[in-house]
Amino acid sequence: MPTQRPTKFRIVMFKTKRLLFLLLLVWLAVRCEIFRDLTTDRPKDPTAEPNNNYGPVPPTTSSKEMLLRKDIVTFAQTQVGENYHYAGKTPDTGFDCSGFTSYVMSKYGIKISSSSRDQALQGKSIDVTKVKPGDLIFYRRSASEPIFHVSLVVSNDGKDVKVVHSTTSRGVIVDNITASKYWRPYIDSAKDVVAKK
Repeated sequence: MPTQRPTKFRIVMFKTKRLLFLLLLVWLAVRCEIFRDLTTDRPKDPTAEPNNNYGPVPPTTSSKEMLLRKDIVTFAQTQVGENYHYAGKTPDTGFDCSGFTSYVMSKYGIKISSSSRDQALQGKSIDVTKVKPGDLIFYRRSASEPIFHVSLVVSNDGKDVKVVHSTTSRGVIVDNITASKYWRPYIDSAKDVVAKK
């Protein structure tokens, strides 16, 4: 029966190697970014603001609304790279600024005008410094001139506000408007069209 001993030995070694391999995988998962991504969205303190990629969201925002805002921003960013087209309202034709925001919001049952001037009259007025993902920011060249542009907020970390919008020169892009020498002086107002949903 000397042949049984090496066979049992091989079985034990195989099981040991498999166990060590599984332990190595668990250790790697704990150390990997994937594991961190799974745990970072959970606040340590129940009263703390959630930690997500879209900046702080006030605690009064419901979790359903937060998910809606996140979905809106994620979908809007899938349109990055689409061409600009005056009065365009779909990816097939290209977008102008208000056609883009109207198109994105319509995907979530939020009906807004396809005119930036009219969009500026819809929703709830909010302080530009307190915008949340999914809010709209409007631009005007001077107090006596009409609204000429609209963008959709991607994030607001309290220092930088990033938006996604359709621009005449580069189509749909993500911009840090706080750092932009072009857009920053024209920032006029902001509206929340998501909260009423």
